[in-house]
Amino acid sequence: MENLVLAFAIIGALGIGAQWLAWRFNLPAIVLMALAGIIAGPVLNIFAAPDAVPGTPPMEALFGEFYRPIIAVAVAVILFEGGLQLNFSELRGLTRGVRRLVFPGVPIAWFLAAAAGYLIAGLTWQAALLFGGIMVVTGPTVIIPLLRQSKLNPRPATLLKWEGIINDPLGALLAVLVYEFLMLGDHGGTSVDIVSSLILGSALALGFGFAFGRFTATTFRRGWAPEYLKPPILLALVLICFELANLIQEEGGLLSVTAMGVTLANSRIASINDLRLFKENITIVLVSGVFIILTANLTMESVRSLDWSAFWFLVVMLLVVRPLTVFLSTIGAGLPWKERLLVGWIAPRGIVAVAVSSFFGASLTAAGYLDGDKLIALAFAMVFATVVLHGFTISPLAKALGLASRERPGVLIVGASPFSAALAAKLKEMEVPVTVADASWRRLRPVRLANVPTYYGEILSEVTEHHVDLNRFGYLLALGGNEAHNALVATDLAPEMGRSSIYQVNARGKDEEDRKALSYTLQGRTFLHSGVALDELVRRHYSGWIFQRTKLSEEYPPEQYKKDLGAESEIILIIRKGEILFASQEVPLKPDIGDTVLAYIPKPTEQKPDKAKDKAEKAKAEKPKADAQSTETGPAKA
Repeated sequence: MENLVLAFAIIGALGIGAQWLAWRFNLPAIVLMALAGIIAGPVLNIFAAPDAVPGTPPMEALFGEFYRPIIAVAVAVILFEGGLQLNFSELRGLTRGVRRLVFPGVPIAWFLAAAAGYLIAGLTWQAALLFGGIMVVTGPTVIIPLLRQSKLNPRPATLLKWEGIINDPLGALLAVLVYEFLMLGDHGGTSVDIVSSLILGSALALGFGFAFGRFTATTFRRGWAPEYLKPPILLALVLICFELANLIQEEGGLLSVTAMGVTLANSRIASINDLRLFKENITIVLVSGVFIILTANLTMESVRSLDWSAFWFLVVMLLVVRPLTVFLSTIGAGLPWKERLLVGWIAPRGIVAVAVSSFFGASLTAAGYLDGDKLIALAFAMVFATVVLHGFTISPLAKALGLASRERPGVLIVGASPFSAALAAKLKEMEVPVTVADASWRRLRPVRLANVPTYYGEILSEVTEHHVDLNRFGYLLALGGNEAHNALVATDLAPEMGRSSIYQVNARGKDEEDRKALSYTLQGRTFLHSGVALDELVRRHYSGWIFQRTKLSEEYPPEQYKKDLGAESEIILIIRKGEILFASQEVPLKPDIGDTVLAYIPKPTEQKPDKAKDKAEKAKAEKPKADAQSTETGPAKA
């Protein structure tokens, strides 16, 4: 292929298409992306350049001298995004187990992985040290979707989540340090010179990243940049920081952008969440594209290089290195053996491991180390093995150990009111997991009296994620009396839960011409088909409206149910094959046979006894009986 625009179009279609299929069918995205790249590359060879030098990998031949810069920029942005997640204030409230998995967990994992690479995979000690540092990474881009899928209990989920977030940049930093050590050693320096130069260069790179981070934070905090320019300015500054640090020290840019991300994450910037969302979106695009490029760049020769030594390396990494690391590092951490067993098995590697291995593998090969190409193949094998095995075993293993919720996806109601308290009580009666969150202890009183789980605190607080496990909830109802707060909740939690799973009640009547109304783009789906205001729902509650649950069947079809329901009643939700479907203006519900429907109906009217009417009906009923008796006795008298 010679058309680069067509090549980028195919790469984008394959990457984003794999991401969509993974979301649609609840599969590991990285596996689908890898399969797409392998089919397009080594199998079909659609990226092959006709004038390429024999033996040159297809993507390197296609992009030429731009191949390594493309990978380098992608890795830099990915590491910056990883550093941007590392807020030290959030780490203070973590358990001792998370801290143990970082230290001494990281050094233990590095040493054991390097030993396995040298003794079993047959790598040189230089390549083994570098690859061992990379294998410390357990990618958050892979582990977080697995946690959502498996519905783990809060403590093991916290261990795996924060280990991935913290170790993600640490593994790349270890690889950078080993690479710098090797490059300095090749120039003939003594051990003292190498160590001192490495420490000085790393300090300069870290300081450079810190300075860029502080400059960016000051620029944004003082309003020197408008809101709409902040994301592109940030991206430009990341690239500038990366390249300038590389000029100071070779590959020091990876260290600098990570330090820049950590600095920004711990700076008080009001728009930090918007910046994180933008960087996350950019990272998804880069991850999708780069992963297709990396897998398509594999050749059949590199795949064939994975012999039995590579197989046994994977076995040792999965069954010895990871469990032993977790066991040794969590001694005295107070974790039950079941949690240590689960965490010791689950350690999926992701895009960072592959991208960094590919980047440094090519650099080692260019520097004369023959094992550079083998690192790339081993990294892909490790990613495939861990993602497939851990992705398909985490749920069964967690359930077998009793560490996963067996309940259906729960409902989180934000905003306590008489109506939301009654709805939560009814959901609990229907065995739907529900929690009501509110910052007012007084408003939570009726919810507590109904014996419904509550969270007392601001749902938008940074410390909330340490107390409320959002992975347990599949739906969010913003039912507070403040419409602006409801919209803020919907906007803030949309990236976490998905906007299609968030429903927001109107705090007042819906009026398209109302200049005080919030923009529709800031809100979740409108709760209930009628879009009735919260004040009206509360009024109906006090006037005696009740919740009615009905099971539809062939004997009682939907048509008859709608006729009996009446025009005033509101359908709240439908439970269909275990899935909850809430009513909204955007997606009207259509009940079907087999559904369980929850409706909000007016208070049933009590008919007053009518004595005259009852007496007439009684006389009418007795008259045929008297006539029958006279007919029977007539002939006898005769």
